[in-house]
Amino acid sequence: MSLIDIQDLISENDPLASLPNTFYKLREAISDANCDFEDIAEIISMDPSLTLRLLKIVNSAFYGLRGEVETIPHAMGIVGTEQLMQLVLATTVVNQFKCIPKDLIDIDYFWRHSVACGLSARAIREASGEHDGEVLFVAGLLHDIGRLVLCLKVPDQLKVVLKFAQQSGDRWHRAEAKYFGFDHGGVGGALLRAWGLPERLQEAVAHHHLPSSAKKFPIEAAIVHLADRISHQITFSETEDFYYEKGAWDAVQLSESSHLQQILEQTESQLEEVSEIFLQTS
Repeated sequence: MSLIDIQDLISENDPLASLPNTFYKLREAISDANCDFEDIAEIISMDPSLTLRLLKIVNSAFYGLRGEVETIPHAMGIVGTEQLMQLVLATTVVNQFKCIPKDLIDIDYFWRHSVACGLSARAIREASGEHDGEVLFVAGLLHDIGRLVLCLKVPDQLKVVLKFAQQSGDRWHRAEAKYFGFDHGGVGGALLRAWGLPERLQEAVAHHHLPSSAKKFPIEAAIVHLADRISHQITFSETEDFYYEKGAWDAVQLSESSHLQQILEQTESQLEEVSEIFLQTS
C-alpha cells in the first residue's frame, strides 16, 4: 500500500493545479451580463491556436455545419456561449499534458479513447432528450485525466501498479485502489476541483467506474461510465471487457437494446475527424 495522499499529487502551487489564464478570463466574461459576443471573441482571439481549434471543432462532424462558421462570434451565435466555453475547456486541457512517459501510456491512444468517450457521453445525453451534451462531452473527455497525473507524479509506483494488474488480471482502477488507496478517477476529480470546475464534472469523473457511488450527480457519472465502456468497444481495447455497472442504463433512462447501436453509430461517425483535431493540440 502506498502512503501517498491524493492531495500530494495536486498541490496549490503546482502548475497542473490551474488552467491557462485565457480560460478563467473567458469564464469571467461569460458570467458578466454586460459582455457581448465581440468582447468574448476578443479574449479568444488573443490565442490564435485556440481560435483555430475552436473553429475546426464547430465546423467538424461534431456539429455537422461543414465550413459554414468563419468567426468566433458567428460560432457563439450558433452553438451558444456556454457550449463554446465547454469546447474551450476541452481544447485547453488537452494542451496541458505533454511529455508523458511513453513507457507508461500510449498518449495518442489515450486521447483517441478519451475523445470517443466524450462523443459517446454526448450521444447518450442527446438520446435522453437533453441539450447540454457539450458538458457531458467534457466529462467524458476528462474521465481518465487522473491517469496522466499519476504518470507525471508517481511514474515508478504506477509501473508497479500496472505490472500487478497485468499479472493478476485485475482491472487497472482496482489495482490502483489497492496500491494507492484511490484510483485515477479520484485523482481526476481532485484535479477538476483544483481547477475550480463544477461539481457536476468532478463527480462524473471521480465516480465513472462506480457511478452508483456518486452522491449528487449519479446520472452524469452513469453516462460517463457507459460512454467509457462503449468507447473501449469502439477503439478495440484488448485489455478491457465491456461490462456495465448494474442499473447504469436504467439510471440514464435508456436501454442497451434500444439505444446502444444509435450511440455507437453517432460516435463512430464523428471520432476520426474530432480526435484528429484534439490530437493536433497535444
